[in-house]
Amino acid sequence: MINQNSENRYYPQSEGYTFSWFDRFCLWYPPGWLILFNRHWQHYHDDPDGWNWLEYCLFLIPGGFYLALLIRWLRLGLRSPQTQTDEFNPNYQQCWRDEVLTPIFNYHFPIELQQIENLPPNEPMIVAMNHAGMCFPWDFVSLGYLLSTQGWVVQPLTGVALFDHPWVKWWLPPGWSKVLGGVRAELDDFETAIKERKIILYAPEGLRGPRKGWRKRYQLEKFNSSFIQLSQRHQVPILPIICIGSENLHPWTVNLDKLQRLLQLPFLPLSPLMPIFLLFPSMGVWAMKTRLRYFIQSLYQVEEEKTGRTLSYQKAQQLREKLQCEINRRRNVSQSAIH
Repeated sequence: MINQNSENRYYPQSEGYTFSWFDRFCLWYPPGWLILFNRHWQHYHDDPDGWNWLEYCLFLIPGGFYLALLIRWLRLGLRSPQTQTDEFNPNYQQCWRDEVLTPIFNYHFPIELQQIENLPPNEPMIVAMNHAGMCFPWDFVSLGYLLSTQGWVVQPLTGVALFDHPWVKWWLPPGWSKVLGGVRAELDDFETAIKERKIILYAPEGLRGPRKGWRKRYQLEKFNSSFIQLSQRHQVPILPIICIGSENLHPWTVNLDKLQRLLQLPFLPLSPLMPIFLLFPSMGVWAMKTRLRYFIQSLYQVEEEKTGRTLSYQKAQQLREKLQCEINRRRNVSQSAIH
C-alpha cells in the first residue's frame, strides 16, 4: 500500500498545487498526463517558453500535439525552449511527490514495498533494481516515491536523453529531470554523487533493461560493473531491490534498434499500442495500468580490499544471478497463487 506523509511539507509558493476539474480530467484521460507534468512545473517556476492553454487543449485531440508543437515553435520565434540551469530541489521533489505522483499512483499504479524489515537505516547507498518497461521510467519513479515515504531523499541515475535530447526539451521543461534529482548516467557524475554521500537509485542493466523488449521479459541483462567498483572505492553499501510488474508497463514490445540508434533515443518500441501513441504523442509519459511490487533484499557490502575490473565484473554478474533466482521464485509464487 502507498504510505503518505504530509508532515513538514514545504512549498516554494504560499499555496500548493491543487487539482482542478481539468487536472482530474487529465488524470483520467491518458493524453493529459503530460499536461499535468507541465502545469505543475509552471505553478512553481517561471516558464515563459512553456506550453500554454491553447496548446494544452490541442494535446487532447488526435494529431493535435503536432499542431501545438508548430504553434509553440512559431510563438518562440522559430527556436527551441531555452535551457534552464536549476539544481536539484528536494522541496520541489516533495511537492511533485505529494501533488502529482500520489494521485497517479492512487488512480493508476497500485505500488507496494515488501520485505520492509530489510530496509536499512537512512544512509548513503546505491539502491540497485531491475529496470524494464520500454516507456517513461515508472518503475524507477515508483520506487523513489515509496522510499521517500520512508523519509529517504533518493536521486535516480537518469539516462542522458532525459537531459539533452531535443524531443524531451519540447515535451518537458528544460531542467525538469535535474530539479527532480536526476543524476546524469555518466561515470563521472555517478562517482560525484557517491562522493557527496547521496542515495542513488541505479539500474545495473543500464538501458539494456528497458530495451530488451517483451520476448525477454523478466530476464536480467548483463550488469554493468561500475556500481561494484564505486561501492568498494567509497565504501557505500548496495541495497538490491527487485521489481515485479514493470514488464507490463508497455507490453508486447520489440525495440527498433537501427531506427532507435539513428534518432539517438534510449529505445524505440514497436507494439500494438504504437498507432495510438502516434496520434497522441503526449502519451509518451503514460504507461499501461499495472501492479508494481518491490521486494527489498539483504544489504550487499563489497569488501574493502581493492578489486580489479575483472573481479568487479564477476561480482556484478554473481549479484545478477542471485537476483534472477529471486525474480523467478517470486514469479512462480504469483503464478501458483493465480492457479
